[in-house]
Amino acid sequence: MLPTQKLTLNKGDLLAIVSPSGAMDAEYILDAKKNFEQWGFNVVIGENALAQHGRFAGTDNKRLHDLQWALDDDKIKAIVCSRGGYGAVQLLEKISMEGFLKSPKWIVGFSDITFLHSLILKNGIPSLHAPMCRQIAETGKDKSSVYLKKILLGKPLKYEMKTHKMSREGQARGSLMGGNLSVLIALRGTKYDSLKNDTEGGKIILFIEDVAEKIYHIERMLYNLKLGGVLSQLAGLIVGQFLDCEEDILMPKDIKNTILNMVEEYNYPVCFDFPAGHGLKNYPLILGADIYIDIKKDITTLQQY
Repeated sequence: MLPTQKLTLNKGDLLAIVSPSGAMDAEYILDAKKNFEQWGFNVVIGENALAQHGRFAGTDNKRLHDLQWALDDDKIKAIVCSRGGYGAVQLLEKISMEGFLKSPKWIVGFSDITFLHSLILKNGIPSLHAPMCRQIAETGKDKSSVYLKKILLGKPLKYEMKTHKMSREGQARGSLMGGNLSVLIALRGTKYDSLKNDTEGGKIILFIEDVAEKIYHIERMLYNLKLGGVLSQLAGLIVGQFLDCEEDILMPKDIKNTILNMVEEYNYPVCFDFPAGHGLKNYPLILGADIYIDIKKDITTLQQY
């Protein structure tokens, strides 16, 4: 995996905002642009980033055009996706990585952008699970946004937070993989599946989050990971936000207990309620980076390298 330091930006570098998935309000994109400029970056908006074609930000070809342009242009040092939603999967087979691999850069986003993260990771480049235009537009100064700015500028991050009462104590080091659980499961069995140990047998620390899923859907997806041999091979598990995932009185366990039940037989640390996902807090995580997590009774620490 390419060292994250190779992707560091400097003030004055050029960022591109593109919309590879769902349509986004122009107001959020323009306000995010202003905040990125206040951080010291130059910003260019993709030709079709403000387009709308049903639920999508333009047709497949228009979204692909903007994404491919941003991947290929070596003057662009980071690509910020405007939003998730749905649509990135429609582009996967058509994306050329040739230009990107000559001049790799951060891909910033989450949710549906997990499709793009997986593509990038399979090519040996780290990717950035982080806030997108709406959150950057609304403040640009909340903790999640400040942490994103620091990562873009190459500053190492160390998160410390109160340990959730259901977290499982322990320490682990490994390569951070994951993202939106539904997207990860959609890619299982394809050439874009990033949930496999690297060729040197390195261990994975898995991060998962999701939104508006039923508990039995979540359990079924976790069974995919268990039966497919993923859960047994982990060094650790980081559970982010599962926002608007309704409790189900017909299911014997809530979400956290469902997850604990799925990993009960494995001896690795489990962190609950990590502030990343679809909630107001969305701390950036460097997918593909070497990370260390230490879960103690009171304090949980996560260090990204």
